Amino acid sequence: MQVLVLSDIESEYLWDHFEKEKLEGIDLILSCGDLKPDYLAFLATLVKVPILYVRGNHDDRYEQDPPGGCDCIEDQIVEYRGVRIMGLGGSMRYRPDAINMYTERQMARRIRKRRWALSRTHGVDILLTHAPAKGVGDASDLAHQGFESFLGFMDRYHPGFLIHGHVHANYSHRFVRERAYHDTKVINGYERYIITVPDPHPEQTTLIWRTKRKEKDDEFGALFH
Repeated sequence: MQVLVLSDIESEYLWDHFEKEKLEGIDLILSCGDLKPDYLAFLATLVKVPILYVRGNHDDRYEQDPPGGCDCIEDQIVEYRGVRIMGLGGSMRYRPDAINMYTERQMARRIRKRRWALSRTHGVDILLTHAPAKGVGDASDLAHQGFESFLGFMDRYHPGFLIHGHVHANYSHRFVRERAYHDTKVINGYERYIITVPDPHPEQTTLIWRTKRKEKDDEFGALFH
C-alpha cells in the first residue's frame, strides 16, 4: 500500500501545481498536523482515498474549521485495508493556554486510556503523531522535544511505523527523513513523503472500524465508509 504522508508545510508541488497524475497509485493520505484546513480539504476533493489526520500544536483552528472530507483520528484506532493506525497528535507543552500541547504525563495518560483497545487490536501497524519520540529525530528545545512515552509505546507494541512531523527539514543540516528504533521505522513526514506499507488485505478498500475517543474503552463505534 502506497501512503502519502504530509506535515507542517503545504507542498507547492501538490497545491500550487496540482496534477491528478501526481497522486496516481496513492492508497491513503496521512497528515501529521500543522497544515491549513483548506489544503487538506482541497486534496480531499481531488482524490478518492481516505485522508486521516492528527492535529499539530498550531492546529487550534481545527476546532472551528476542520478540514472537510478528512477524518480526525486523535486518540483513536482505525483500520484500513487491514492496516491498524492510531493517532496521537500535539506537541510537548511549552505554552500553558494551548489546546494541542501536552506534558509528558498527559501524553502517557492518553496512551494508557487506549490500552484496552490496543489489546483488542493486538497493537497497531502505524502510530501517527505530530511530535517525535524523545531522542529519535527530536530537538533539544522544549517546543520540539519528543515524548518519552512514545518510546514506551514502541517497546510494548512494536508498530511497523511511527510517522511524525513537527521537526522541519530547515531546522538543521542534519535532518534525517527515516530512522530506526528497534523494530519500528520512524518517518519524519515534513512537507510530503511517500512510504510503502505492507498490505495484509488489498481487496479491502474502506475504513472498516474505529475506536471512539469519547466512548468507554470497551466500546467500538459504528462502521463508516
